[in-house]
Amino acid sequence: PRSYAMKVNKKIKKLAMVSALSDKVANEELIVLDALKLDAAKTKEMAKVLSNLKATGKALIVTAEKDEEVIRAARNIPGVKTAIVGGFGVYDLVNCNKLIVTEEAARKVEEVYA
Repeated sequence: PRSYAMKVNKKIKKLAMVSALSDKVANEELIVLDALKLDAAKTKEMAKVLSNLKATGKALIVTAEKDEEVIRAARNIPGVKTAIVGGFGVYDLVNCNKLIVTEEAARKVEEVYA
């Protein structure tokens, strides 16, 4: 067996993440919410939220900390992924049509990549 893994430097990884985030902002694919609160952890509730935000297709929901209600409500919707601030990569950003971020998570992302 042969490994085709390549090592990428930390600076290059950070630059790629900044580039992907700035691309989302430039193409108006970034949605920042004050908070993401659901009445109940139901898929129907999350589908309503996504339709109100006009997030059709693939979406990535980023929260500051692990939120079980958001994860439970979004896991059955095709094309929707959830992540915490340190738990997503450049591929996740490039692969989604809309990036939905809470305000607290946006501040944490800004601290890390600014």
